[in-house]
Order: sequence, then structure tokens, then C-alpha cells
Amino acid sequence: MEWTAMGTAAIFGSQMIPIGLALIAAFIVDWIVGDPRWLPHPVVWIGKSIEAVEKGIRSVVSSDKAFKAAGVLLLVVVVGGSYLLVWGLLSLLTTFVHPLVSWGLAVWLISTTIATKGLADAGMEIYELLKLGSLDAARSALSMVVGRDTDQLDEKEISRGAVETVAENIVDAIVSPLFYAAIGGAPLAMAYRAVNTLDSMVGYKNERYQHLGWASARFDDLANYIPARIAGLLLIVVCWLIRWDAHDCYRVIRRDAHLHPSPNSGITESGVAGALGIQLGGINYYHGIASERAKMGDPLRVIEAEDIAKTVRLMKQVSLASLVCCLFISVMIQVIFG
Repeated sequence: MEWTAMGTAAIFGSQMIPIGLALIAAFIVDWIVGDPRWLPHPVVWIGKSIEAVEKGIRSVVSSDKAFKAAGVLLLVVVVGGSYLLVWGLLSLLTTFVHPLVSWGLAVWLISTTIATKGLADAGMEIYELLKLGSLDAARSALSMVVGRDTDQLDEKEISRGAVETVAENIVDAIVSPLFYAAIGGAPLAMAYRAVNTLDSMVGYKNERYQHLGWASARFDDLANYIPARIAGLLLIVVCWLIRWDAHDCYRVIRRDAHLHPSPNSGITESGVAGALGIQLGGINYYHGIASERAKMGDPLRVIEAEDIAKTVRLMKQVSLASLVCCLFISVMIQVIFG
């Protein structure tokens, strides 16, 4: 079956509507609407399915070797199930209801995998609270988006936490979902979100998940590998276009990105550090236990609240550049396979 039929009809819902239009529509929906709390979010359903499968696995598995094998099963069931469920639903709507209904659902589903507005809102809330001098409220807002202890942080450390969160999530909250939507529509975008959710829930190197979560953590690194490098390139290009320090952005990525625990998140985090002339990383506390994070960038000045707003602006510019890049990818796929 040709790409135009299978890719557009089964994945997006209508062979009469270009894939790129679905990407643009989904991007706009996320940019304007985001993820309203009153709407059910697919990630919640994915999370519940992960919990259910994990519970079933733990009821029958006991050895470390069996848990490692079960980790692969968990990955296949959740990711494969997410893909097949969305693909099947869109196909049924296309066949038995109307292609436009299927396409509309696909647009909404893709929009839920992107978080440009969510990232911007979270960062700017912290920024505005800091500008008002409400440190306690800013600490509380930061605690909603990071895992580290926040109750003793000063303005500099709150700002660092917010900048790091926005910077590293450029990859898995924006570029990666757009990339997978461009090559595989809503089913592949949702499968990617399942991979990312698995990593956030079970991809830990602790006693409970070091065996069960290993496959999810590795696959998340693999899934983000290409998008992260696209994000790094776009970050440099955007800095050049808006006349920020593109040279230091590139230099710090080359020098420091590999120091990050993640082979992918360090690219955008170090790039933002270079572009802003600040140093990220340092000591974080988790449940009172100190954890040393590699430092990225040069401490040319003290991090301040304004750096949060600058990072949000940079993130938005990169998200727009990502849309353009992924539209190009989708066109190339249609040209090659159409």
C-alpha cells in the first residue's frame, strides 16, 4: 500500500488532507490550548496501563533475570499497545464514521504529545513568582516540574532548576513528538509518548526498577537520539537568527553535553547554558540526599530569574523551527514513499 494511502488514511484519517497540515494544526492547538485539566489526557491512560502491567508482572516474577526479560515485555506491551490502539481507532473512524472525524482526533492526539505551552506556562509561572518576591510560592511551583528538593532553594537555585527543566525538555516534550508524528502520524507520536512515560515511571537505576526498567530507559535514550541532535542544531541556528551567542552555544554543546547523565538532554541544556553565558548543573538534593550533577557552561555571571524568561523565549523559537524541520521531513517521506 502506498504511503499516501496507508500513511495518511490509516494514520492521519484522510488521504485528502496532507500530513503537514495535521502537524501544523496539532502544533497550533498545543500552542494556544495546551493541556486543559478538564480534558482527559492520554498520558494518564498510558500511566495507568503501565501500573497495571507492572502489577501483573510483579505478581508472577521474582528473579532478577526474569525481571529483565519482563522489562522487555513491559516495553513491547505498552508501546506497541499504544500504537495499535490509536491506529485502530483512527482506522475505524475513517471507515465507519468520516475521515475528517478521524483526522480531527489525530490532530488532538498529536497535540497532547507536544508541550510547548505547558513548558512555557510552567517556566513563566516560576519567573513571575520570583519577580514578585514570592520565594515560597516559586519553590512550590518548581517542585511540580522537578524531582529535587526545593524547600530550601534561594532565587539563584530556583532559577537554575527552572532553566534546566525547560532546556532539557525541549527534546522529549517538543522535538521528539513532532519528529515521530512527521514520520508516523498520531500512532507513532503516541507510541513515543508511551516510551517517554515508561522512562519517567520505571526507568530508574534503583533497587525496585534497575531490572524491570532497564529496557524502557535504554529505549528512551534510543528514541530521543536523533531528535536530540536535531534540537541541538536548531538551537544553534535559532541563536544565530535572533543574534544570541550561537558560537558559545555550539562550543558548550561540543564541550559539555556528554557530561549530562542523559546522552540526549545534555545537548539542549548545555546549549542553553552557552547561549545565556551561565553555568547549569551542580548539587541537587533528593529526599535530603545530595547528588552532584555535572556542570555545563561557564559561570560568566550569576543565574537570575530573567534567565527563565530567556530560556522560555528560546524554547518557543526552537519549537517553531522544529515544526518547520518536521514539515520538511514529512514532505520528504511523502515524496519518497508516495
